[in-house]
Amino acid sequence: MVKTRLWGACALLSATAFTAVPAGAQTLTANKAGYVGTRGVDYFTFTNWYDGLFADAKISGVEIVQQGNRVATNGDVRLSATPGQWDPIGRMVERKVDPRTGAVDVLLEYPEHKFRYRIHSEPRGRQFAVSVILDQPLPATLAGKAGFNLEFKPSAFFHKSFVMDGEAQGIPLHPASTMVAGGERLPSSGRDVGAGAEPLPLASGNSLVLAPEDPARRITIKSANGVHLYDGRNQADNGWFVVRSLLPEGRTGKVVEWTVEANSVPGWVREPVIGHSQLGYAPEQKKVAVVERDPNDTSGSTVRLVRIGADGSTRVVSSGAAKPWGKYLRYNYSTFDFSNVKQPGLYRLELGPVKTASFRIAPDIYADAWHPSSDVYLPVQMDHVAVNEAYRVWHGDAHRDDARQAPVNHEHIDLYRQGPTTDTKFKPGEHIPGLTVGGWLDAGDFDQRTQTQYAVIRQLVDTYERFRPERDTTLIDQQLRKVEIHVPDGKPDYLQQIEHGVLQLVAQQDAVGFAIHGIVEPDVAQYTHLGDAASKTDGKIYDPSLKVGEERGNRSGTPDDRWVFTSRSSALNYGSAAALAAAGRVLAPLNPALAGRSLQLARKIWAEEQSHPPFTFSHGNTTGGPLVAEQFGAAVELLIATKEPQYAAAVQRLWTEVGARTGFVLDDAIRALPFMPPTFGSAVRTSAAAWKANYAKSFPRPNPFGVPIGEGGWAGNGQIMQAGMMDYMIHKAFPDLSDGSLAFTALDYLHGTHPGSDLSFVSAVGTRSKEVAYGSNRADFSYIAGGVVPGALIIKPDLAENSEDWPFFWGQNEYVVPMSPNYVHLVHSAMDLLKEKRGQ
Repeated sequence: MVKTRLWGACALLSATAFTAVPAGAQTLTANKAGYVGTRGVDYFTFTNWYDGLFADAKISGVEIVQQGNRVATNGDVRLSATPGQWDPIGRMVERKVDPRTGAVDVLLEYPEHKFRYRIHSEPRGRQFAVSVILDQPLPATLAGKAGFNLEFKPSAFFHKSFVMDGEAQGIPLHPASTMVAGGERLPSSGRDVGAGAEPLPLASGNSLVLAPEDPARRITIKSANGVHLYDGRNQADNGWFVVRSLLPEGRTGKVVEWTVEANSVPGWVREPVIGHSQLGYAPEQKKVAVVERDPNDTSGSTVRLVRIGADGSTRVVSSGAAKPWGKYLRYNYSTFDFSNVKQPGLYRLELGPVKTASFRIAPDIYADAWHPSSDVYLPVQMDHVAVNEAYRVWHGDAHRDDARQAPVNHEHIDLYRQGPTTDTKFKPGEHIPGLTVGGWLDAGDFDQRTQTQYAVIRQLVDTYERFRPERDTTLIDQQLRKVEIHVPDGKPDYLQQIEHGVLQLVAQQDAVGFAIHGIVEPDVAQYTHLGDAASKTDGKIYDPSLKVGEERGNRSGTPDDRWVFTSRSSALNYGSAAALAAAGRVLAPLNPALAGRSLQLARKIWAEEQSHPPFTFSHGNTTGGPLVAEQFGAAVELLIATKEPQYAAAVQRLWTEVGARTGFVLDDAIRALPFMPPTFGSAVRTSAAAWKANYAKSFPRPNPFGVPIGEGGWAGNGQIMQAGMMDYMIHKAFPDLSDGSLAFTALDYLHGTHPGSDLSFVSAVGTRSKEVAYGSNRADFSYIAGGVVPGALIIKPDLAENSEDWPFFWGQNEYVVPMSPNYVHLVHSAMDLLKEKRGQ
């Protein structure tokens, strides 16, 4: 974890030592990146903007980075005191920056209210001034609603206080605001009754000081317009503290102005981060630590590798000056190569007083790294079963009431959409039987996304066929709908997981005749459910003839059943066919009937889709990947399963159609090589060589970690693992083109050699790993062993963030199901490469 300290000082300064700040020491200045700041404090003004993809991601508007921690965001005009994830937010029209003064002007609007406003910010010595400017008076419909809000991350201020107009109060650890009836509430499937509620302010006044006792977190906000401090967590677990000023009625010009002063600790220097693998290293592999340092850090650069004895004794086995790499984002980087150290044992790295956690060098370093993902994470995500781990119930037998046909012409939450018809024999709202089996909960929420299902199945099958992981430590009983973690049942867990996913894909084909988009909660209130998935619904099929709350047998008058989105998509159908064909090759020892049915369905889907023009309905990420890529994958899996010429011909034809986009299907093409003619192999080799040549050029910007660190709204661990797996596959097919070492580079990155911190991004893997993540238990600030988070999210323009004190950032902390099987595959790839090196 990243700590802050006065680097190079003999001792930490006391709190009283921070009270006397030299005049001008915190003067704000503009920089070339488009924001203003001083040592230890930066202010962003709409360098990031909410894009609406998954609603409010807490990356927008005015933001404050204080002593390396982004503590405030969403500084903007909002229409409620504590807006939630799906509440409206202004649309940015234009942003202008004065590079000389650092002043920023942003024009925004709420078009549905015909309301435009401007946000202006500028540095004023040590203070940051931000104002709201109106050219036209506030619309009457927004009176008492529109206000300038700035949201503060609760975990940054836990165990601290605040002072409003001289009166001190404690900052609540748990939400306990006084609430008043009224306001809008989330629709909740008819299960809840009563009116909504809104929080009253914790305090109101003209001068607010947050954390006066902590110089690293002290922030002062003053406004003649008055400010109110709210706690948004009463309404939503992921809510923030909000400071707010209402916009006045009937006025134009500068209607609200604040001065903000986030304290900068004099002489503050961020403590170096020694990026390294928290898991450790195999003796034969390359071992490079990446040191991340504050630009103001002028201390020594000597890194020491220390061997730790069983009695606690230490001995320096390698040392030297870290090799400068240059600047990446906001920090300076250097590298320390200790590949020459091969002796097994326990080690740590040191730089001055900074010491990493211990890690191993061992021949079997990867042998059990994949176990938490296979033993815990995948079972926890299993839907339509009860999952137990020793004394702990992860969830009961969930969603026994699946599922109802989604309404037509409807755009839903989480990127689901239904077209103008159902494309099934079922009417909107009608129960579709047969779907209460198999599948995995997609991520930190509780939907089943079909594209996720077939991607996971294909990865599980590929791992099983290549590496044969026969580990058995989970009891899975489909008949009893029961899972017991850490209880062997005599069957390979990987085959049972494949079976579980296939059961859902087969059920979809039986229920409606083609692959559906997925099964998802009917409304936002149920979508935000945390905890036991079985308590989301009553488990009884909705019967409209019954009253809400009335139950008869297995039927209920409560419309809480999940919805099925069914607009036909050939991409989804091909993706499902690929997974079914793959599963048909491996399931026979476990379930021969299901294996035969899977291959039969895969053939049927292919033949049917080939008989008509494709269904091209597309929306978000729920309707499959590019059609030609999904079709190519199905052709490859059917070819491997059947060896039939018709599928070989399809592979050849589709490869030509892919053209310049061969990178999308290169992995599938490599897998098809043994079943295709030499001319195909030559073409694939050319594409593989091009991928290798252009690998580093694909990075958004150069970085010292050697992996493609994405800069979108979702962090890049997924593409980093894909790169590692691709390099391994190229090596296996064309050893002269690659040694496959990107597999190790990707694993080192996942295990802690990355920007921002040295934590392993795989929970419970490595000495220090992600222990606060966005899973179904995120409200407990906890984790699920074996889950892989998205990783370091680049907050524009230059901050790499992965919050270990706030789980609710989904773009950096949310587990998604495909990541864990990908990680398992990558670990097995590394083990296979090590066997090659050892001649085994």
